Amino acid sequence: MSLDRYLALAQKNGGAQIKLIAGRKIVVSTSQGDREAPGSDLTAASLEALIAPTMSDPAKAQLKAGRAQWQATIPPVGAVTFTAEIKAGVLNVVCALGGAPSRPAAPAGPPPAPSHAPPPPQVEAHGGGDHPEVYFADQSTICGVYPEGADLDGVAKMEALFKTMVGWKASDLHISADAPPKLRHDGDIKTIPGWPSLSAAETEHILWSIGPERNREEFKRRHDSDFAYQMPGFARYRCNWFMDRKGMGGVFRVIPSKIITAEEMGLSRELLQLCFLPKGLVLVTGPTGSGKSTTLCAMIDYINRNREDHIITIEDPLEFVHENKKCLINQRQVGEHTDGFKDALRAALREDPDIVLVGEMRDLETVAIAIETAETGHLVFGTLHTSSAPSTVDRIIDQFPSDRQSQIRIMLSESLKGVVSQMLCKKIGGGRVPALEILIGTPSIANLIREAKVFQIPSAMQTGKKYGMVLMNEVLLDLVKNKKIVEAQEAYTKAVNKADLLASFRKNGIDTSWAPQEQSPGGAQ
Repeated sequence: MSLDRYLALAQKNGGAQIKLIAGRKIVVSTSQGDREAPGSDLTAASLEALIAPTMSDPAKAQLKAGRAQWQATIPPVGAVTFTAEIKAGVLNVVCALGGAPSRPAAPAGPPPAPSHAPPPPQVEAHGGGDHPEVYFADQSTICGVYPEGADLDGVAKMEALFKTMVGWKASDLHISADAPPKLRHDGDIKTIPGWPSLSAAETEHILWSIGPERNREEFKRRHDSDFAYQMPGFARYRCNWFMDRKGMGGVFRVIPSKIITAEEMGLSRELLQLCFLPKGLVLVTGPTGSGKSTTLCAMIDYINRNREDHIITIEDPLEFVHENKKCLINQRQVGEHTDGFKDALRAALREDPDIVLVGEMRDLETVAIAIETAETGHLVFGTLHTSSAPSTVDRIIDQFPSDRQSQIRIMLSESLKGVVSQMLCKKIGGGRVPALEILIGTPSIANLIREAKVFQIPSAMQTGKKYGMVLMNEVLLDLVKNKKIVEAQEAYTKAVNKADLLASFRKNGIDTSWAPQEQSPGGAQ
């Protein structure tokens, strides 16, 4: 691999530069737009080896500080200006022919922004404070590589907003017509300072710019669509487009490029033991935005590091990306690699899996196939939107017609090995912490499911602490009283059984002067 080959290719095709980004293929800029060159992705080491012969000692010293620019003569193309910059820990280099300015050139003919759309504020990124990085859009914010005709103006604005999410450590970005972009930060919706309200046309313009063609067609048919977007070296984003009364809108959730391990999350020994089961059904439940995907990702990563098996994941869209470690992992995206969860789950039985991850158990047929898959000797992980471990059992059984419920109780009692029900609580001083309720599929729990005595599961969980079981109120009390990282009022707002939690607070001498005075014993508020 040599620079002169790619520089000559760019020159031959009327281009001005090539781009080198660690983790990506070499990109050749021509008069027809940017094109990825054939070959493997550049590693940080191979990129440094390419540019090292051209660098002077002052340039090397400058690059250590984050940015450097220098010139060199490269036969047969002549003078080349190199601009190297480290962005989010990733080395980016632009090699401009003829000593020309090294600012990235946009592909020819991108659709112009609507004439009435207000331009983004041209303000430098600033540091300090609670939100250390707020980015404003110009062409220099673009991180990715885009096909001919890509709308780089819209892409630049979206990627500026995506970078701002990371700078704020926000979980979600909300874009709606007639409102400035907003972030969900520590559970609250906050407006990004410096961004004006976006008109319906401007909102559609920037949202449309990052969507794959398949999702654009789906949105035209259904007025909503889900997909994933990746900024190399930065993060992945789970994207949703929707239509409301004011026009097109979008919600984007950041998916960190680095997987949080089970050890970093502090998952209990009992939860990690579920990862070594030969077969069974393990469910992670909770409301939207409660961190279910992060917990499942940590468990899959733990399996990947400690077992030698075949893992198939079925997701909509793909979120965390797993590389093969000890396991072979195949990740399939609904809509792109398969028609639906039930189709992929049925097909998985012929694909020799040991572990199957079902991103969402949305319908009766998917639930039924998941239980059957667990019964036939596979370990199945799945998610449901339920508020507690006992209610998860009820939700599964209630999905089936009454004439099938007895059979499903028997199947579920034998296959259900664990339920993790979780929510996120605001931490004192900022940030959020997960609270995990854990149900382990012991023989006594299986018997209660089989005999339709689900209402007795909370009592069995209280007496099953030696197996690692814990109720949500016990977790919330621990976060308030012992760990002292969550306010009592915050825990109360997140609790399902509020009256019992309030009684526990008073019993343990925790101030409850903020709480309602009248509570119905044992009931939820």
